[in-house]
Amino acid sequence: MIQTTAASLAYQDQGRTVYACQDIDMEVGKHEFLGILGPSGSGKSSLLYLLSGLKIPTSGDVLYNGQSLSKLGDEERSRLRIREFGFVFQQPYLLGYLTSLENVLVSKPNENRVDEALDLLDRLGLSHKSHRHPHELSGGERQRVCVARALLGSPKVIFADEPTAALDHSNGLSVVQLLNAMRGTGSLVMVTHDPTMLEEADKIVRLADGRLDILN
Repeated sequence: MIQTTAASLAYQDQGRTVYACQDIDMEVGKHEFLGILGPSGSGKSSLLYLLSGLKIPTSGDVLYNGQSLSKLGDEERSRLRIREFGFVFQQPYLLGYLTSLENVLVSKPNENRVDEALDLLDRLGLSHKSHRHPHELSGGERQRVCVARALLGSPKVIFADEPTAALDHSNGLSVVQLLNAMRGTGSLVMVTHDPTMLEEADKIVRLADGRLDILN
């Protein structure tokens, strides 16, 4: 589904080339739960941005279903992300003036998915708080709203960037288990520094200084 070939992401720092990711060769298979493990600064979030088309490699390539993401324009990649991908980030980015239900629906603009969004909130134990605003929810509840938003429309791939970092271990593990259980036939790519969050992963890769090792 997603394949990288010698993909690198570099930037200039006072005339010196610094690699966030370097010569990455890997695949994300259909229906696969792939964990990306590494300490802070290892390049794991940069790799997720490459896989999802949020960033374009400075060398090498990233292919989605055989199509080079580098050859798509910004608007084409944006439409691809809305249509095919779901995202959960470290902080529960929610719009404070919208209800939980409305925050879920923003991921699929101009589509009538109210019933689906309500069903997702119900399955995540939040049906009674669909009318609440973010400031009325706990941290774990806000992150579950983000999970519902990512799952709306049954995306082909869900990208989760340290989705448990702001939660305690129990709530964090619950979020991962919910993502994995509710992703259906979609793939899940999750970045974390905590190996205990990847117990259900089909494959784990480790990044160190922007370079990749396959663990299993």
